[in-house]
Amino acid sequence: MFRALAISAALCSLAAQSPLAASRLTFEAASVRPNTSGYNGVSGGCRGIDSKSGGENRDIPLGRCVITAGRLSHLIGIAWQLNSMAMLHNSPDWVIGGDERFDIQAKAENQRATEAQLLEMLQRLLEDRFQLKWHREEQEEHGFALVIAKGGPKLEESKEGEVTSLGPFNKGNPTVTISPHKVSMAMLASFLSTFGPGGTVADETGLKGDYNFTLTYNEAEGPSANTALQRQLGLRLEPRKVMNSYFVIDSAERPGAN
Repeated sequence: MFRALAISAALCSLAAQSPLAASRLTFEAASVRPNTSGYNGVSGGCRGIDSKSGGENRDIPLGRCVITAGRLSHLIGIAWQLNSMAMLHNSPDWVIGGDERFDIQAKAENQRATEAQLLEMLQRLLEDRFQLKWHREEQEEHGFALVIAKGGPKLEESKEGEVTSLGPFNKGNPTVTISPHKVSMAMLASFLSTFGPGGTVADETGLKGDYNFTLTYNEAEGPSANTALQRQLGLRLEPRKVMNSYFVIDSAERPGAN
């Protein structure tokens, strides 16, 4: 669900160019309620006119954001497109952990709103309902660039009509196996940023399509993620200094009644 931070900047740029972004974007109607189901898995997102079909958001009506059982940290991750919770700093305990989860139902006035516009509306909603104050901090760190290995990529292009999915995902101890369908290299880089060798991974493959593949690695016993990427996918990780943008919470409050 969480994508690379570079996508966030692109989305904001698209929103700024649209007529709908001429004024502060807000939902026509929205509710934020405590989730009382006891379910511990966040689901949902926002579906704009340009959103990819398929995936868990395919049943969300156009022009809406529907999120179930999300901690505030999850909601921030979706709204600002953080590629992992490690990018969220200074989080109060109830924001990043604990049992307090929330359901969001929100509808844009224009059903042809783009995903970028809906995410901007979701940002404003969280700022208003949770009295969320935040800022960004930039930090240069050790990371990796995902590039094409010698011999070229070994990837199967997705077929039309396939649904975007991480597929079977086994994060054992310490073996990791994924078999995704219809995913971009940016999505793979985002996954490796969280479950890879340690450090942010930036997609520099230049590959623009969506692909199906299986990747298995074990950092402790081998093969490492980098070795597996080269042998199994024809890709590799190149050590690189990367600039990370951290989302720092200054203050947040539990939402009142709608």
